[in-house]
Amino acid sequence: MSEAINSSGIPIKPVYGPVDLPPDLAARLGAPGQFPYTRGIHETMYRSRIWTMRQYAGFGTAEETNARFRELLAAGQTGLSAAFDLPTQMGYDSDHELAQGEVGRVGVAIDTVDDLKRVFERIPLDRVTTSMTINATAPILLAMYLVVGEEQGVAAEKLGGTIQNDVLKEYVARGTYIYPPEPSLRLITDVVRFCVARKLDFNPISISGYHIREAGATAVQELAFTFANALEYVRRAVDAGLEVDDFAPRLSFFFAGFNDLFEEVAKFRAARRLWATLMKERFGAGDAACKLRFHTQTGGSLLTAQQPLVNVVRVAVQALGAVLGGTQSLHTNAYDEALALPTSESARLALRTQQVLAHESGAARTVDPLAGSFYVEALTAEIERRALALLDEVERRGGAAKAIAAGFVQEEITRAAYAAQQAIERGEDVVVGLNTFTDDAPIRMPHAPDYTALAARQVERLRAARAARDPGKVARVLGAVRSAAATPAARLMEPIIEAVRVRATLGEIAGAMEAVWGRFSRGLTAPGRVG
Repeated sequence: MSEAINSSGIPIKPVYGPVDLPPDLAARLGAPGQFPYTRGIHETMYRSRIWTMRQYAGFGTAEETNARFRELLAAGQTGLSAAFDLPTQMGYDSDHELAQGEVGRVGVAIDTVDDLKRVFERIPLDRVTTSMTINATAPILLAMYLVVGEEQGVAAEKLGGTIQNDVLKEYVARGTYIYPPEPSLRLITDVVRFCVARKLDFNPISISGYHIREAGATAVQELAFTFANALEYVRRAVDAGLEVDDFAPRLSFFFAGFNDLFEEVAKFRAARRLWATLMKERFGAGDAACKLRFHTQTGGSLLTAQQPLVNVVRVAVQALGAVLGGTQSLHTNAYDEALALPTSESARLALRTQQVLAHESGAARTVDPLAGSFYVEALTAEIERRALALLDEVERRGGAAKAIAAGFVQEEITRAAYAAQQAIERGEDVVVGLNTFTDDAPIRMPHAPDYTALAARQVERLRAARAARDPGKVARVLGAVRSAAATPAARLMEPIIEAVRVRATLGEIAGAMEAVWGRFSRGLTAPGRVG
């Protein structure tokens, strides 16, 4: 019999029994809703409330994005998740020379607050929560969202949602950073400060393991590096004078859901236990700050362009793992996303996948249904042990920021990604329709939008917005943003909000801070998966 090893390099036995259970299993498990939260952060979990179904969407124009949002809400989606185009993520306006060819391609283009207002037209922001996958420009998008609510007549305290605002993983896995690490960390900490001071029902950061996993990390690395980043953010906030129990309950996390069902369930259970222990032992945090709240997205890098309908099955398995693992919210990828932005039909089917899991599968009827499984408990304990060991290695290197600057995290991910790709190319890891059970059917590429025309319309809209505003007010508020950036102890969110109100553009606000801090250009990111 050949040896079986999972993606994290953990040997899998053919049969598990009582001897494989941790001797202190009862203490490690606890009860649902009680420390260390292995079995879930709520006592009754989905019996009381189904996870939030939050499908990620964003198209070239604000109007198209708004239409998809309203369509998904009408189909039963319970939360919004906004995708932004690359110029918006990188702090460039749509008419910047570096934005050419990228406007509206991977999400919606946002130049001014009026673009974001169009995204949420006829959507009452006090009745829906919104997640925004945005990092380097997250403070600007948060400011815009608050101003949109303000102009809808919704007080900031009645708005709910999440901004990703996790720049450390951008240096590792995605590359959409703008500023050097230290001012970036200052900006993140100021967003946390602002949300605490205003008592906003907003998660000021969503620490993302998803992009680390998509770059090629194993499940163990996903946990270790995500929590290393999280500890860096917590320390920065505490050093800035914030009380851990004031801000840590609002920290949220974002993980990937991959194909190995039992590894994923064990990963999520281990994550809750590990985070609770870290917060209590290292920061003396209270119960609310020890609860790991996380969103899950199914694995985009696992979708295949070949035989794309097979992705429907993959996504269902990945989503089931997230549900059995106790996620708080979930995005299920559409089967055609390896080819293009999802069609209306495929996006609806992805949502229906969640609805079947919630209402037909029985997975939501009892809390932590795989608890007590010899295999799952042994795997949970082993993933926790290995993740903690790797996390401690990062800490020995001075913490996440220093380990990333030294290239340690990127090298670890690169090695894992290369090994995974080699296993696929050798046929050791089966990918149905890609390296096994293939056919000769051609890949049918969907019709692509006319991005050139879309960009031209967005640029014209931007020019009109600039012409309609008061240039004197804009110059004054941008000067205030620059002054705050140049003053180490100054608050940043307040002048950013003022700049948004007078219709300063995203690129102008980002540029005001760049004028002080510079633009970081050192290549740090891991190369990611090849396939």
